[in-house]
Amino acid sequence: MKTRHRQLLRLAMTFAVGAPLSACTLDGTPADGAGGTGANGGNAQAGSSAAGFTAGGSMSTGGAGGAGTGGKGGAGGSSGTSMSSGGSSSGSGGMSTGGGGSSGAGAAAGGASGGGGSPGAGGGGNNQGGAGSAGSGGAGTSGAGGSTNGGSGGASTSSGCGTAPTLMSGRASIDVDGTMREYVLQLPDDYTPSRAYKLIFGWHWRGGQASDVVSGQIIGGPYYGLESRSGGSAIFVSPEGIDNGWANTGGRDIAFLKAMLTRFNEGLCIDQQRIFSTGFSYGGMMSDAIGCEMADVFRAIAPMSGAFYSGCTEPNMHPIALWLAHGTNDDVVPLANGQEARDKFLERNGCGTTTTPTDPSPCVSYEGCMDGYPVTYCEFNGGHSPATFGPDAIWDFFNQF
Repeated sequence: MKTRHRQLLRLAMTFAVGAPLSACTLDGTPADGAGGTGANGGNAQAGSSAAGFTAGGSMSTGGAGGAGTGGKGGAGGSSGTSMSSGGSSSGSGGMSTGGGGSSGAGAAAGGASGGGGSPGAGGGGNNQGGAGSAGSGGAGTSGAGGSTNGGSGGASTSSGCGTAPTLMSGRASIDVDGTMREYVLQLPDDYTPSRAYKLIFGWHWRGGQASDVVSGQIIGGPYYGLESRSGGSAIFVSPEGIDNGWANTGGRDIAFLKAMLTRFNEGLCIDQQRIFSTGFSYGGMMSDAIGCEMADVFRAIAPMSGAFYSGCTEPNMHPIALWLAHGTNDDVVPLANGQEARDKFLERNGCGTTTTPTDPSPCVSYEGCMDGYPVTYCEFNGGHSPATFGPDAIWDFFNQF
């Protein structure tokens, strides 16, 4: 494909400083772009701008990342046919099982800006769409970008959307490398496959069980008080640990998580850009491990009294939004261990050291973080216990995305 593009580029340059012919045919007809492939849904290709042959418009080809299968990206909108000025058309987003927003088209003189790409349908990881660049054929504006992992755009949905659910609320088991693991799933009472839902994992503490998170035994009600605040907008999961904990020996608990995600994405309608994790103590540690290893899949984590006891494997340095709380007098998980985890994510998110007080009062937000990846840190006067303000604060933090 790269060789083909180079050949066509040389041909285009014999006419003028214009668009590569992969972006349009000689008569200016938009051409479709092929979608990419990638694990966990992959990332959607960013749209590329192409100059018109004269004062014509530019166009960008969209591509949606595919979860193993890829997909066909829709053509980006153009601001006029390639060899003349005027005229406009808007591109549509590609659809694939990986799901990703395709890029918007640029605009040049004489034409209107192309519309942003629609998010692709399908499961996998979070996907990123690129914003269309301005056409170089004239003074134009950039097309609207597709949804991104860091943006608030439309939902990138799982393959279970639009079909009857194959899963139901209750306890279930799943084979993970020969070991049967269990979890409790809670769907909204009015669940419908035409709506993309947030997915929130609530991990139990050491000595606790999945049922304790479901019953809301420790704080705020079911699923750390988040279910009652969700208004039916989220699907909740409470996994069962081995020996009542999350040692993640040999990565076994991350493997369990990945197996659950595959099942949920296939059987339910899940917003791929709004997957979250929270937990207290060992559950906070598992959330920290997720933030290290699966930041390209999870939008945000909210560990309470956590640390890196479940490990911190880093296959990539993708940023992740973080809310965390820790008691100053914690004699089970020392405050310094929680601060170590905080500092790791501050670095990943490119945050500075300056803080600004935020609600609730023990909390501060860090300045200078990458756009869309805030860090809120709550150091409260207390021991090894969940922060009493946690349910409201965590829900507000998750719900901003």
